[in-house]
Amino acid sequence: MAELRIDSRMKVKTLKANFKKAFGATLRVYTTATCKATADDEATLGSLMGEAKGGEATFGSNLRVGNFEKKISEMYGIGVQVANSANTKLSDNGITLAAAGKE
Repeated sequence: MAELRIDSRMKVKTLKANFKKAFGATLRVYTTATCKATADDEATLGSLMGEAKGGEATFGSNLRVGNFEKKISEMYGIGVQVANSANTKLSDNGITLAAAGKE
């Protein structure tokens, strides 16, 4: 089973690359939980999170897309959206991260 480990010191570009490697899907990262502005690839998660608690987390491939997006928002105060591997459409919130990479 694929896993993704995240911590507050990680850069956005590293998070996106590790997500793609682990699950095969594309991760879109935003500066706020409302997903209005795309995050800079060179920014660290810690620099974006504001009042969020941060810390380290590990996510498995059987986690649902909607739950993953919600947990990232709660922990880091940023918005993420999971898209298919070609980054042409957003994945359904009800499918697993592993299934998102196969769309």
